[in-house]
Amino acid sequence: MTAPTTITFTEDELIGIVSAVDTSRVLIDVNRPALFTRVGIGNLVAIQGTISQEYLIGTIERVTRSTRDELLSSTESEDELFVDSKPFDTIRIMLVGTFRTLDGSKKNVFKRGAHTFPQIDRECHLLQGVNLQVFMNLLSQGIDEGERLQLGHFVGDVSAVAIANGDKFFQRHASILGSTGSGKSWSVALILERASKLQFANIIVFDLHGEYSPLCGADGYASRLRIAGPGDLEKTGDDTLFLPYWLLSREEMLSLVLDRGDNNAPNQTSRFTHHIKVLKERTIDTERRKDIKKTFTIDSPIPYSLGELMNCLTEDNTRKGIGSKGAEVKGEWEDKLTRMLSRIQAKLDDRRYGFMFTPPVESLKYSWLEEQMLKLLGKGSNGKGIKIIDFSEVPADVLPIVTSLLARLVYNVQLWMQPDKRIPLTILCDEAHLYLPVKDDADAIEKQALSVFERIAKEGRKYGVSLLVVSQRPSDVSKTILSQCNNFLVLRLTNEADQQVVKRLVPDSMSGLTDILPLLDTGEALLLGDAVLLPSRIKLDKPSIEPNSATRDFWGEWQKATPDEDAIRNAVETLRRQTRAGK
Repeated sequence: MTAPTTITFTEDELIGIVSAVDTSRVLIDVNRPALFTRVGIGNLVAIQGTISQEYLIGTIERVTRSTRDELLSSTESEDELFVDSKPFDTIRIMLVGTFRTLDGSKKNVFKRGAHTFPQIDRECHLLQGVNLQVFMNLLSQGIDEGERLQLGHFVGDVSAVAIANGDKFFQRHASILGSTGSGKSWSVALILERASKLQFANIIVFDLHGEYSPLCGADGYASRLRIAGPGDLEKTGDDTLFLPYWLLSREEMLSLVLDRGDNNAPNQTSRFTHHIKVLKERTIDTERRKDIKKTFTIDSPIPYSLGELMNCLTEDNTRKGIGSKGAEVKGEWEDKLTRMLSRIQAKLDDRRYGFMFTPPVESLKYSWLEEQMLKLLGKGSNGKGIKIIDFSEVPADVLPIVTSLLARLVYNVQLWMQPDKRIPLTILCDEAHLYLPVKDDADAIEKQALSVFERIAKEGRKYGVSLLVVSQRPSDVSKTILSQCNNFLVLRLTNEADQQVVKRLVPDSMSGLTDILPLLDTGEALLLGDAVLLPSRIKLDKPSIEPNSATRDFWGEWQKATPDEDAIRNAVETLRRQTRAGK
């Protein structure tokens, strides 16, 4: 039997009439009690528009049954009246779009937003059964085959596939939000899996805990890079990524080595800036790059020796001055740079910072940066466009600088690339609350990171760079960055502060949908934004390769598991070693 291709209503779907209209919200008086009992929050209702081919589509956000007193005549005497209480059913809906069975030469067209307001006493129909299936399928038919991002199925109709517009989802920034155990990592893995089917999906994943490493296995679709840990300083692997100090901008470097509370901080800043410029010029001269020398700035990523910088600063800090009579006097910079020197030396001595302050000698080569950018933005040795970068061994206090440095590098390469040569790039920021905090709560290092990501959020789309922000605590993530996201995949959120953030991010007309956030099942989500015509509650598909983020069965494992003493001993040694290499 051929499936129906249009929506037609019968008396069986008629649920009531419009009784009140307040901008985007409509109140319906129900006159079908039997149908009323099948109504649920999130169900769809179609209201007859001003013309026969038009229906206003709304989402049910409140269902109410109350009683009201009515005067009735006695059956024995018409002169006798008595009061009786009768049930009174109402439904409040939020208007989300307009459906037309015929729009010019086109059939079955749905557009977001209500073009007109419903009139009082207009008939209202419940979208259910075949009509619901047809409507849900129509939502995805408007998306071209090459732009489809399949995420799962609609909760309202499991036979209808939930499809977002992949272009709009990635190009206008997106966010995946959900409490621990809600299915957030599954969502990320699912989206990466869908993107991997494309010829070259250019996505860089900031993996804070190494949970997406299964996606990089023999049967995986991603390549893996790892920020070097203390155990990688003597022997490096092909997947090891160093971020040497000379990649840092002047302000980023100063945020790590300068104590701004020191009275000599201005002197330290002055000498640091002077010597960095001279050392970078020396590298340019050695490489015979006269064209670079004419236009480079203090922030240009040009290699220089940190040892030579230390020697220059030490010489300033110890050099005596010559008085008017030729005798030695205290030098201009003498003893004013001591604290900066000690802070730089502390970073050099701490192996946790080796990926930045004691990188391999090869990283001082002029061509080194190009090779690293080819790893991050090119096809790489395995031809996989999805790169997962493991940050699990990066010290927490420099995590914001490291993530922002990587983001800034790839963004700047995209910015300076010829426009017709750019391949769009998405940076997936997992656990974003750890390095993109609310600005008022950020320290000096975090503010440096925020400035980078906020610039990408505001301007990245012009250069083919977008963000996919993932967090379990949206209330702790920069409001500026979240406000730039035009698409949201929101899973279960139980914290009221987090729910309020989502409500402020979505339009007022959709705020009622967020009331169900604490009630969502694991793997269920609200899909909102430009990538979908209709804000929808969906059940996400299960990814074929699962990340290492499954919730452990505490009670069940306590009944059958026993502690592995060898594993505990090995963990202690790994803790001392501060690296998982060689385990």
